[in-house]
Amino acid sequence: MEDMQRLYADGQAWLLTNGADFLLNLVGAIVIFYVGKWAAKGLKGLASRLMRRAKVDDTLVSFAANIIYALILAFVIIAALGQLGLQTASLIAILGAAGLAIGLALQGSLANFAAGVLMILFRPFRVGDYVEAAGISGTVEEIEIFQTRLTTPDNKVIIVPNASITGGAIVNYSAKDTRRVDMVVGVHYETDLARARQLLMDILTADERVLKEPEPVVVVGDLGASSVDFWVRPWCRASDYWPLKWDLMETIKARLESEGIAIAFPQLDVHVVREEPARS
Repeated sequence: MEDMQRLYADGQAWLLTNGADFLLNLVGAIVIFYVGKWAAKGLKGLASRLMRRAKVDDTLVSFAANIIYALILAFVIIAALGQLGLQTASLIAILGAAGLAIGLALQGSLANFAAGVLMILFRPFRVGDYVEAAGISGTVEEIEIFQTRLTTPDNKVIIVPNASITGGAIVNYSAKDTRRVDMVVGVHYETDLARARQLLMDILTADERVLKEPEPVVVVGDLGASSVDFWVRPWCRASDYWPLKWDLMETIKARLESEGIAIAFPQLDVHVVREEPARS
């Protein structure tokens, strides 16, 4: 009973001595918290508007704005606790150590996140582009913060970590509106090269998908072991690349054969030498 009375008396004495200061500090901490929270929301909205004006991807805008808001709010809470007289240095140290531990545990995920941010900012490819990255070819279906979804031509969905994509070469087949079709057509050495070249050029100019500019090219590119190789290089729209290549390969073979020009293939001549038996 005496301990309770002593504790009550000490409490009254503390209130009489420090009550006014504590009340002022409490009011100050509350003001700091609500003003800081309001400022954090305002800065979050300002950052979102600036990033959207810069045409940053919506996924990155939302994520970055939330990160900014969380960091400012954490700073406001620490400032409010400091206003109350609490020692915040140890709290900051604990938060720093926890952040370091989490960063080490999520090292791979953070690498994928950083790669995703870079991809969204610098746009090496967009949704709908056909790309080759991390040893995989496919159409980009979705670009996320940690991973990218590709759809292969046979309709398989492959999820690739962003760090794997940015860690190597990226080939974007859809970045340009036009592409060049590269083909090699080999004919026999006895073939009239001028006539064969003219036939190949006629095939290219007859196809409406072959662009006039840049002009298609048909040249003797190599003298092989068993054939004279023509390099056939027409230009077309990127969307026509594969249909044009498949059709041209079939048309070239049929047209050359109908004109009596055979497409060369490796041949091996075997000569049998018969030895005469030795005379006794």
